[in-house]
Amino acid sequence: MTNPEVIPASEGLTACNTHNFSAGPGSLPECVLHQLSAELLEVSDQSLSLLGISHRSDWFAAVVSETEERLRRLLLLDADWHVLLLQGGSSLQFSMIPMNYLAKEASADYLKTGYWSRRSLQDPLLFGAVRLAWDGEPSGFTCLPSQADLDLDPEASYFHYISNETVEGLQFHSIPGLDGVPRFCDMSSDFLSRPVPVDRFDLIYAHAQKNIGPAGLTIVLIRQSQIERQLRQVPSMLDYRNHRNAHSIFNTPPTFAIYATLLVLRWLEGDVGGLEPMAARNERKADLVYGAIDTSHGFYRGFAVPENRSLMNVCFNLANESLEHTFLSEAASHGLLGLSGHRSIGGIRASLYNAVSEASCQQLAAFMAEFQARHPSTPTSADAP
Repeated sequence: MTNPEVIPASEGLTACNTHNFSAGPGSLPECVLHQLSAELLEVSDQSLSLLGISHRSDWFAAVVSETEERLRRLLLLDADWHVLLLQGGSSLQFSMIPMNYLAKEASADYLKTGYWSRRSLQDPLLFGAVRLAWDGEPSGFTCLPSQADLDLDPEASYFHYISNETVEGLQFHSIPGLDGVPRFCDMSSDFLSRPVPVDRFDLIYAHAQKNIGPAGLTIVLIRQSQIERQLRQVPSMLDYRNHRNAHSIFNTPPTFAIYATLLVLRWLEGDVGGLEPMAARNERKADLVYGAIDTSHGFYRGFAVPENRSLMNVCFNLANESLEHTFLSEAASHGLLGLSGHRSIGGIRASLYNAVSEASCQQLAAFMAEFQARHPSTPTSADAP
């Protein structure tokens, strides 16, 4: 990673909540927040609050249609793909997927690469067998496997993995699995942060509250071939076919979350220019923060191995827990919020989702350099025990 040009902390850092590094719900673009703020009172062509417009109205049907169209354009989805706007987060998909696609006498391949992939392994056991194609727990979830590390079953019902582990700050930068086995991926925390070769996947899902909207919406992209191969009868709300047939309005959907996501998609297409510019911007943001870690001579200690670092979630530690508390307190007083690490591992976590600006990352890198300068007696990697 490159060493950022650090901006002095006295320039631009304020006590205002202007820099949101929360792991989720994450930042939304400022232009989207302004529009939502106004339309909470009245959507101009509806004479109604955004929160009171019927999900059966022509207006909302148009919102759903445009949301789907923009997702298709951004990801280059052809007619073989269905776009479903659901609820329940990734946690519900952990159940829906095996319920629909894992037969009792069959098995599915899963990767256990961190906190959330470990959570994804529980519900499939209710419906069939799970094979661990790779287990990162013995190594402390600090790295990801290469393709050569995987123990894959060419007869598996499907292969499942999580593209970005938010807790440990790990991200796949290549696509694991066998192309002959249906590939299912939880992309919740890096969805629409970069281009995706969708032709190599069969089902992609992501909750919105990281990169593309507020909590409440889960996007499922599913091929026609998967819709057709459902293995068992399931409750109506858990049947992908019902949501496809109802154009994502099988029941009352999360109307506010869907509309807010549409505004973010407009911003991503119009203001940002699509996924390639977004990916380049996200790489620059990550370079700033990882640069502050890598040039600190061990004052800041990254959790993930460099080759598997996440561009979305930068996880690191300081010399001791007391110093981490001081870091978080002083960061908050400088308007740098949402930096606490996940409760399972502690430390510091800076989530750099799409709406987090480069300026915010510059300010974080500046604060990190200034904080280190004010604690020179803290052991570094060279002299720590």
